[in-house]
Amino acid sequence: MKGSTRPVRLGPRAVIALSLITLIGIAAFGWPLLADADSGLAHAQDAPWLFAALLPLLVGVVIATITDDGMDAKAVAMLGVLAAVGAALRPLGAGTAGLEPMFFLMVLSGRVLGPGFGFVLGSVTMFASALLTGGVGPWMPFQMLAMGWFTMGAGLLPGPQRLRGRAELALLALYGALASFAYGTVMNLQGWTFIGGMSSGISFHPGDALHDNLIRFFAYCAATSLGWDLGRAALTVVLTLTLGTTLLKALRRATRRAAFEAQVTFEA
Repeated sequence: MKGSTRPVRLGPRAVIALSLITLIGIAAFGWPLLADADSGLAHAQDAPWLFAALLPLLVGVVIATITDDGMDAKAVAMLGVLAAVGAALRPLGAGTAGLEPMFFLMVLSGRVLGPGFGFVLGSVTMFASALLTGGVGPWMPFQMLAMGWFTMGAGLLPGPQRLRGRAELALLALYGALASFAYGTVMNLQGWTFIGGMSSGISFHPGDALHDNLIRFFAYCAATSLGWDLGRAALTVVLTLTLGTTLLKALRRATRRAAFEAQVTFEA
């Protein structure tokens, strides 16, 4: 008899809650691109409203996932432990050249726990790390959303039950690299729309055509954050390839003991 685990599946209620979070997040990040020149652009004013909408929806994802899958308090306890570890890892790199070791833990955890719990884990980890490092500000709810998407994406990767070994590590490393750049790009959008004093070639022009502003935005990313994103991606790949096998086994063993979607098969 052999036990095996798979990522926690998404039930219909969890899908609804995640869909609402995603729609709110897209609107929160992107509305300035569609605003006219006379609108008051200040993501800092968005932050309290976004945070107020995010917290009950995060709780809703957890409750919906537990209800749909019959999971107990062990699931929430494991999320708390992983969030604490991730928050403790973030200051180790201190953001120097984008070196943030928490990202590789989020990739592997999202792979094992699945997209719903992965989203909650990413968001809660970023919230805890902000409290730990004193990084609380109008950017925090946007970081929570971006990290939630980052971790959720790892839970949506193909082959969660069949793919193992080097192939799985290669897939996770590739995702970690691409998603590290995506995280930096999304977070750039949060600040770029109200940062002044830049050259006209990379600054945001309220009311201009979306196409023109997007060209300036990607020029802004290349000029200001490409090096940081490259460092984040490189460290995520290295840590995933070197520590991934051990950590994946540990996470799967922990989820099996906690009876997360535990399956029992009989072998001759």
